[in-house]
Amino acid sequence: MSVLDLFRLDDRVALVTGGNRGIGRAIAEGLAEAGASVALTSRDGDRAAKAAREMADHTGARCLGLALDVRDQAGVDSAVARAREELGGIHILVNNAGINIRQDILEVSDDNWETVLDTNLAGAMRCARAVAPYLKEQRWGRIINIGSMLSVVAIAARTAYASSKHGILGLTRAMALDLAPHNVTVNALCPGVFKTEINRPILNDPDYLKEFLKRVPLGKMGDPADLKGAAVFLASEASSYMTGSALHVDGGWTTQ
Repeated sequence: MSVLDLFRLDDRVALVTGGNRGIGRAIAEGLAEAGASVALTSRDGDRAAKAAREMADHTGARCLGLALDVRDQAGVDSAVARAREELGGIHILVNNAGINIRQDILEVSDDNWETVLDTNLAGAMRCARAVAPYLKEQRWGRIINIGSMLSVVAIAARTAYASSKHGILGLTRAMALDLAPHNVTVNALCPGVFKTEINRPILNDPDYLKEFLKRVPLGKMGDPADLKGAAVFLASEASSYMTGSALHVDGGWTTQ
């Protein structure tokens, strides 16, 4: 097998939560371009279906759009069952669904705290818990948890978000130990500041953006497509001896 063949995902099926736009969509497209069939989810089923159709047209891969709120375990179980039924199994899970409520410790309400943690951290756990039995049974699997540069550092007014993303690293490491005996790897992919809807407040404030980018050694925001290669690596045989790790794609932010 050549080194490039290690990155192929032919005959693999991936489930990408929050895959209808932004980082999730770019990752889903990258996996499809590498040969995988892809089920992508959104809380809005129509948006998920539209994104899946567009992705199938672009990549030629089998793509399925599913409605899913990762805060609902019954909904998670149903989405996993449908993906397996329509695409023939699940080999790769990308826990990407997430939200950000920008508030500091004096502002954040219990409701907002719980919403962010329930979506970003508990949602990843629920999806992994639903998929892991099938990965164990087939003795091959990849779980990719989407962390953040805020998994290891913090910035002001991100109390709940930074806490959830720090938790993602703990979840990743614990699951990696639980699943290693079954040839299932679990790693975190940690983006920096990307041009996505979640970062619209930064993009819409030129002065703040200029100051923000001074902390990025490469001096620019990332494009979601910049994550495709890293995601394919973590989903493929190329990363077979890597588990419980975090791969940072952040323009160098966390080197400082």
